[in-house]
Amino acid sequence: MFVQNIEISKKFYHTLLGQKIEMDSGAYIGFAGGFGLWEGRYALETIFERKRVSMSYGLQNCELYFESEELETLIDALHNAAVEFIHDIREHPWGQRAFRIFDPDGHIVEFGEPMSAVVKRYRKAGKTNEDIQKLTTMPMEFIQSVH
Repeated sequence: MFVQNIEISKKFYHTLLGQKIEMDSGAYIGFAGGFGLWEGRYALETIFERKRVSMSYGLQNCELYFESEELETLIDALHNAAVEFIHDIREHPWGQRAFRIFDPDGHIVEFGEPMSAVVKRYRKAGKTNEDIQKLTTMPMEFIQSVH
């Protein structure tokens, strides 16, 4: 993702969200799992060879997604950090609980519980595997593999 200020975004993703940095060249930061941030001005020069003179940020036309089994803890930390929320935790039609925020550049970031946690929650509520499959639309093989 292209960002206006690499240091602000680095602090947001690494310090606040706990993403592990695998490579930091100053203008580019690579995180575990393949996610990366580019300083926008550097990206313009590198990718577009200065054929573009400007770049837009946070167009709200894509979403970065992370999973966490600790949604409540994470949402409390983000509220305390005065992050701008799109919405607090809500349950999607397939049963997954999630919330969304904006990063410092206005990119949409979603945090959802893993679908394995959804399966476990439904089992704890007394649902059968068949019920869970209908509720989540997950493959039966996946549901049966969750312990």
